[in-house]
Amino acid sequence: MTSGPARASGSTHPTGNRTAAIGNRKVAVAGVALSDCGRVDEATPYALHAQAARRALADSGLDRSVIDGFASAGLGTLAPVEVAEYLGLRPTWVDSTSVGGATWEVMAAHAADAIAAGHANAVLLVYGSTARADLKAGRRTANLSFGARGPLQFEVPYGHTLIAKYAMAARRHMHQYGTTLEQLAEIAVQARANAAANPEAMYREPITVDDVLGGPMIADPFTKLHCCIRSDGGCAVLLVAEDYVPDLAAPPVWVLGCGTAVSHTTMSEWDDFTVSPAAVSGRLAFARAGVRPDEIDLAEIYDAFTYMTLVTLEDLGFCAKGEGGAFVEKGRLLRDGGLPVNTDGGGLAACHPGMRGLFLLVEAVRQLRGEYAPDRQVRKPDGGPPQLAVASGTGGWFCSSGTVVLGRG
Repeated sequence: MTSGPARASGSTHPTGNRTAAIGNRKVAVAGVALSDCGRVDEATPYALHAQAARRALADSGLDRSVIDGFASAGLGTLAPVEVAEYLGLRPTWVDSTSVGGATWEVMAAHAADAIAAGHANAVLLVYGSTARADLKAGRRTANLSFGARGPLQFEVPYGHTLIAKYAMAARRHMHQYGTTLEQLAEIAVQARANAAANPEAMYREPITVDDVLGGPMIADPFTKLHCCIRSDGGCAVLLVAEDYVPDLAAPPVWVLGCGTAVSHTTMSEWDDFTVSPAAVSGRLAFARAGVRPDEIDLAEIYDAFTYMTLVTLEDLGFCAKGEGGAFVEKGRLLRDGGLPVNTDGGGLAACHPGMRGLFLLVEAVRQLRGEYAPDRQVRKPDGGPPQLAVASGTGGWFCSSGTVVLGRG
């Protein structure tokens, strides 16, 4: 990984006088970036990690020498050691927590705590995957194999796949609250509409509710367009102590509050198919940030399936339990809707290379910075830039959740 621009002349290292009290340092997002995404047949996952890391460092305006913390999961025998070595880093703080799609919000929470406590000063989170290219080349299969040991051995013989578990949960919500297929389809339609303004999205053509309902059945009630796409891609996020903020190339976005939670692995141990662990992680994140859901300007939510978006919106408190179906109607999730959600097109349209959680943080930060062209930038009703965003990742089959509240200024 090549060096980025040097720190400004005369800057004080975080161990110097400019540092806030240990345990009380504010944490900012200094840089974010995507690697090449979509259809990337020639690159390796390592190359995508490196590309995203270089771009995020350049975005921050800092030199690579500031990085003393590193977080990575999903690649390498000794992740994150192997990936850090590939990038030429020798961190003194590391994290390899792996809880599925929520991994990156959970890692961001860990990193923010470490920086606040003075255990690290600048933590790089990076991810890369060639899931689509590997499948195309026969280097992997489409079905994830979780093995048959431990609790999962009691479900594997019955053929439960990841998508079937989400489908069962969606059916329960439909039965219990009257949620309709049309309402779930609206989520896919609006994600595709948001993707239309994103030149990096894999699928930008508009779709209709009828297109979603009429597609091939994958796992009842999910047709193909209820499900995330498969892509290649990577991204990176650099978190730093407040001491580095004067040297950043772009306005800082602050980590205001984080929350994490786990629920189950065995479906029989899930208390309520209509409640995800975001109900806990969201409550914790909002309380720690000192903000309410109705103050949030945009939400980036893990959307491997349409039902995931709907139930997470409920559990984060944007609407009451059971009201998610009505909440997502009438274009509410569009970039210029009442609550812009997945403004890049999400996993349903933009990209989904395996674990999408870090992409949520990248998009939230870019929107809060106000750096997009008018047709893609979220604006408040008064025309000003958004001030508050939430990114919420879900892992497994609603097994884990991480929620991060971000703010500008």
